[in-house]
Amino acid sequence: MSKSVHGHQVMELMLTLGRAISKEELKGLMHERFGEDTCYHTCSASEMSAAELIEFLDKKGKFIESQQGIETAADRICNH
Repeated sequence: MSKSVHGHQVMELMLTLGRAISKEELKGLMHERFGEDTCYHTCSASEMSAAELIEFLDKKGKFIESQQGIETAADRICNH
């Protein structure tokens, strides 16, 4: 069974960067930090790949987009 990482952990990882990154760069960072076989979940979805989580978070408005890429803010991470 592969481990599952909550989307909050990915968003917290993004906060530590302090800069915008591309979605591909984020996916690579997730693979590096959590492992390529890791599944991801959120409060309302589960069994997602890294790419699926990125798209899920994007559709939920969790990213701030700019010409440099995407980033997030602490107030976009739910606290439940």
